[in-house]
Amino acid sequence: MKKNEIRKTVRESYAKVAKQGSCCTPQQSCCGTDTAAVVGKRIGYGEEELKSVPEGSNLGLGCGNPVALASLKEGDTVLDLGSGAGFDCFLAAKKVGEIGTIIGVDMTPEMIEKARENTQKGDYGNIEFRLGEIEHLPAADNSVDAIISNCVINLSVDKKQVFREAFRVLKPGGRLMVSDLVLYKELPEFVKNSKKAYAGCVAGALLKDDYIDAVKAAGFTDVNVLDEKTYAVDIAITEEGVQEAAKAVDCMCEEIKELQNSIASVSVYGVKPKR
Repeated sequence: MKKNEIRKTVRESYAKVAKQGSCCTPQQSCCGTDTAAVVGKRIGYGEEELKSVPEGSNLGLGCGNPVALASLKEGDTVLDLGSGAGFDCFLAAKKVGEIGTIIGVDMTPEMIEKARENTQKGDYGNIEFRLGEIEHLPAADNSVDAIISNCVINLSVDKKQVFREAFRVLKPGGRLMVSDLVLYKELPEFVKNSKKAYAGCVAGALLKDDYIDAVKAAGFTDVNVLDEKTYAVDIAITEEGVQEAAKAVDCMCEEIKELQNSIASVSVYGVKPKR
């Protein structure tokens, strides 16, 4: 698959989500139905967190809760890679307080528009959403205290560049805390070659060791996996891309379930060394 085609597919897919609501609210597959709230609870968000954000900001698109693990402090400047409708930004805003700043970056204009609308609903005064690609962040060198991201870096066609950019914009001593999907083993060819499966956060995932190596290669130290679990099969099999890829080769739902041994969600921490 060509990079430009993948990027176009991803942008179009998330523009559709922004206009219609969560890809998981509701979404029927051969193995069940889920909602954004249910998915949110299952990947680590508490009831109070889910209730505390503006309606429409939780689209059920994450695979972890990076805000809970990021050790955000009052006054921090935080940048969210692939901020979507703003869900994690709104949670982070409560952590950093009025003297802190939250910057959300997303490459989909429709998501930026939705996030800004949600900001007005919640009357947040310390959040800014910027249109841009996470491979080329619209942020200055050494300007943020923490970077968070939730199931977005796997969508990038150049993940090494994403981590280099994250390193660039972090202040010395700044922290990286990302939740993402990784692989324990290679995916079946029918998934790897599907653009829709790429947009569904599956086909673009790296092997776990390669993902960690990419973080370290960007310059981060103290790199650790703080949370790790097999990606719940009944969430994975509802991914539109996997379903579409399976249909293309007449793959049955039982065969898709085998993916549960291949996909994991991880929360990865790293630090930009102080000078």
